[in-house]
Amino acid sequence: MITDFTQLSLHPQLVQAVTEQGYTNPTPIQAGVIPLMLAGHDVIGQAQTGTGKTAAFALPMIHNLEPHQKLPQGLVLTPTRELALQVAGAMTEYGRHSGARVLAVYGGQAYGPQIDRLQRGVDIIVGTPGRLIDLIERKVLNLSQVHTLVLDEADEMLSMGFVEDIETILSSTPFTRQTALFSATMPAEIRRLAEQYMNNPQSVSIQRDQVTVDTIEQRFYLVRENNKVAALTRLFEVEEISSALIFVRTRIETGDLAGELTARGYPAEALSGELSQDARERTLNRFRQNQIKVVVATDVAARGLDIDDISHVFNYSLPDDPEIYVHRIGRTGRAGKTGIAITLVSPLERRRLGQVEHFLRKKIQQASIPTEEDIRAHREQLLANKVMVWLKRGRCLNERAMAERMIAEGFDALDIAAAALKVARAEEKQRPIYPIQAVQETRPEPKPARKSSEPLRRSVNQNSFEPGMLRLQLNIGRQQGIKPGEIVGVIAKRADIPGSAIGKIRIQDNHTFVDVPEEMVQHVIARTRDVSIRKMRMDLQLA
Repeated sequence: MITDFTQLSLHPQLVQAVTEQGYTNPTPIQAGVIPLMLAGHDVIGQAQTGTGKTAAFALPMIHNLEPHQKLPQGLVLTPTRELALQVAGAMTEYGRHSGARVLAVYGGQAYGPQIDRLQRGVDIIVGTPGRLIDLIERKVLNLSQVHTLVLDEADEMLSMGFVEDIETILSSTPFTRQTALFSATMPAEIRRLAEQYMNNPQSVSIQRDQVTVDTIEQRFYLVRENNKVAALTRLFEVEEISSALIFVRTRIETGDLAGELTARGYPAEALSGELSQDARERTLNRFRQNQIKVVVATDVAARGLDIDDISHVFNYSLPDDPEIYVHRIGRTGRAGKTGIAITLVSPLERRRLGQVEHFLRKKIQQASIPTEEDIRAHREQLLANKVMVWLKRGRCLNERAMAERMIAEGFDALDIAAAALKVARAEEKQRPIYPIQAVQETRPEPKPARKSSEPLRRSVNQNSFEPGMLRLQLNIGRQQGIKPGEIVGVIAKRADIPGSAIGKIRIQDNHTFVDVPEEMVQHVIARTRDVSIRKMRMDLQLA
């Protein structure tokens, strides 16, 4: 059993760098992966962020570098700019005594400095698929000498529609390369990539904290999509929340929802992938120290989050993969404590909820959103409880003297008490109870079609490929050489939505039909204006 980095046969400079960062004992993923990679095997690592997987592939990659080479010898693919910077920073630290030259490349950054660094010589590149392909097409990135390639957070790259980009990059590297793939989950597409592009890979699976869902109270509330914020604030009224983590699907939603909650009297902060590492740590420290009680996050931003006293996890939207649901709710009910996991489910998400229940092998309890009467009664009870505490303590001498003076002035004692309670409740005006519409569990049968005035939405719904999806038409098709992966990649990137949210795609000769979730349609259309694909202006509109 490997219990010390000195047992891993790494170069002394690497052991020194790791030790200087305060690490002496390898984590399970490091103890499992490093010997396999040093022996030249392809590796599949199933592990969460926070288990030490970066060092698991970085140390053997740096160990195997040949000195005085100009072309890159190692390549790490990541789904986001933030992760590319994080991984490149860690690898730079690990290779500080080895002279390893590490470069992060990603979109949104000027090409000039990246090209200049490449021309001067780089040992390891950490980058996002889109920018890597751009550099390959510009013929400034030569991957012919890459002998170790890593796909980091492969499931996230899959959900963002990067599969074809990944395959393009893989085809630009030598067939004899060593390949390591790391993923929190293993969907079928990831397994297909492994079978097609890896050579007899060895698997290492590490579960950081196996979730015991028995310690977590799980509930769901059926609510219309456009009523979710109102439902959330109503639940905040009646739940005893010490700290809450709310999961949303996209980076944009983190800011939007945090702003909505703050405006409604529930201060919240956003945690998204675009935050710098310093800003992320400041937010998390405030959360740990209970200076803020509510954080809104995406799955990517929350990876590696390690806080033991989160009382509530809210799924504002259900994830596409049931395993992600389990990872989310596992952030409550930790360290021997119980926790509460609450999911807001729109009618269109009922099928996805069923998939989660099937994965868990248990039914999740359905509950009712608190009514206005419930909330008013709860507010009154809380106020009465606070008053009773002070009555029992008997330490209100100054306030009693004030009341006695008012009584002496002729005011009734009950009127004084009522006025005092009125003042105490003033802050409730900052928390109005927003209306919520009733949810119809099943969709009504469509009415007979009208000749010319039939609403566009119903027409689109009837012609869409999947329930709950609307059909969009793209002005580019088969004759322009468009591929499904390009469409998914552009829409997911520009609209900042998961690639997995996009439905079926049907490519015609001169146009393409794309299914998009009904609630995302206007957002997708708005965010993809003035975007080009294959050097042609992209025109996406309702079919």
